[in-house]
Amino acid sequence: MTTNVAVLVPVLGRPRRVEPTLRAFTETAPARVLFVADPGDTEELRALRRAGADFIAPGGNYATKIAAAIDATGEPYVFTAADDLEPLAGWFEAALAAMQPTGIEVVGVNDLIHRRRQHATHFLLTRAYAARPTIDGRIGPFFAGYWHWFCDDELIATASFRGAYAYAADAHVRHLHPSAGLANDDETYRRGRLRWRRDRRLFHKRRHFWRPPSASPPSATDAGLRPRSAP
Repeated sequence: MTTNVAVLVPVLGRPRRVEPTLRAFTETAPARVLFVADPGDTEELRALRRAGADFIAPGGNYATKIAAAIDATGEPYVFTAADDLEPLAGWFEAALAAMQPTGIEVVGVNDLIHRRRQHATHFLLTRAYAARPTIDGRIGPFFAGYWHWFCDDELIATASFRGAYAYAADAHVRHLHPSAGLANDDETYRRGRLRWRRDRRLFHKRRHFWRPPSASPPSATDAGLRPRSAP
């Protein structure tokens, strides 16, 4: 099968999720699934090999794992996934359809967890957008200064500033998360929560980058950004 979307799955400490994640994505999209592990996560690496999964093991946080996986793939579309997602039939087609308006290159999918309107935590990106820098010109598409939280908020803010973001309410990928009562809490979730306050402070510190053009956002030209009114 020809693949045209690279599904990138950072993994840590959940070897039980390798096989179901691999199976679910390959059954619902023309996808190449690439797992991104930590080099010292022995059980995870064993599960990846046992499943015959495609993987790399550079380590790092969510943003740096996604960046490494983008460099290791070449499909025209990239989906930033996780090992606690269950994609439903038609998710990819619905997300792709949301890119049809001119200039849309980042689509947030609906993970079926109630949150504020048009916010998403996982995204379909064009390959071209995935190669673009963050809003201040660093390696992207996610800002690597966050440990885990607020990567999604900044991606949405940046893509919206560039006029490139849309939300696909009918692109369904069920988020098997404790907050939705669909998974048990585990050490990986607990470790992530320890960083929430720090990541939130960093996000608020960086919010000046998304002021409207009239407010003169710093280094917008140097970062390769364009105001909404630009062609």
